[in-house]
Amino acid sequence: MRSDRLLSIMLLLQTHGQLPASDLADRLEVSVRTIMRDVEALSAAGVPVYTVRGPQGGIALLPGYRTDVTGLTADESRALFVLLSDSAHADLGLGQALGSALRKVMAALPAPHRPDADLVSRRILIDPVRWRGTPRPDHPAPDLAPFQQAALTDRRLRLCYRHGRDNRVGTYTVDPYGLVNKAGVWYLVADHDGEARLFRTDRALSATVLDQPARRRDGQELTDVWQTLRRRIDDIPAPLAVTARVRNEILAKFLRIHEADLAPPALAESPPEPEGERGWTKVELRFRSLAAAQTLLAFGPDAEVLTPEDLRQALARKAAATAALYNPRQNT
Repeated sequence: MRSDRLLSIMLLLQTHGQLPASDLADRLEVSVRTIMRDVEALSAAGVPVYTVRGPQGGIALLPGYRTDVTGLTADESRALFVLLSDSAHADLGLGQALGSALRKVMAALPAPHRPDADLVSRRILIDPVRWRGTPRPDHPAPDLAPFQQAALTDRRLRLCYRHGRDNRVGTYTVDPYGLVNKAGVWYLVADHDGEARLFRTDRALSATVLDQPARRRDGQELTDVWQTLRRRIDDIPAPLAVTARVRNEILAKFLRIHEADLAPPALAESPPEPEGERGWTKVELRFRSLAAAQTLLAFGPDAEVLTPEDLRQALARKAAATAALYNPRQNT
């Protein structure tokens, strides 16, 4: 749309100073003639834009002219403030820089957009680190509309929820703090009966926004409650040490799937092996239980558990039972 292009011209000139008309045309993917018509329209609208002729010429704004219009829509403003977890920026040494940058962006936002942007920054969080033993999601995200509505309007939410361990179904009225995307899996962080709880949104059979204000604990924000819940889960020990060898052809895929299960150092030194047995890499892992470690069987003959012996036996039994299902002689 032309209004977007006019605003883009102002922002480019404001950021870069004088620019040739050809440069503006290339950036905005229009002709030089279109740029010149746009400049005339800006001038007619009272924007102090002018052209400088000659080899070093171009288009510029009068010195000192600034516009407080960022060009961001309401949705774009909110999107900027859906933040990565603080730890992700701190790991890069960018924690203070992030806060400073966001304050500057907030100040530059159109005034009507600032409350929504601030609210989103306190209600939605992205944490890119996957939990140990949790596979990457391979299904589409659930409908987040009722969760988002409850979080952003400070309303209570009634959930019909199926628990993951035993498939038990319960009904809960909760007070949301916000939503967290944990490595692709969306969670609702909320209080239930005054205690912090975590609900996977894809396990909700229904979610209804109630016409009642949320009753969150005073002084608690999403980031605070999330850190408490995250530590509880991260601190669950993973006592089962597993050594496996993986064919180099699928090593990258293996490490990607089991990145959260790798024990430091992730890759052990591969000892010399007999001729014909090369092409493997030894990997050290940690699992919370024998059952959790049996997911390694999914790699078939491309990954072999070396220790512990009880896991090897468990995998052998499961592999034999699976083979029996597909053995036509045993099924007749």
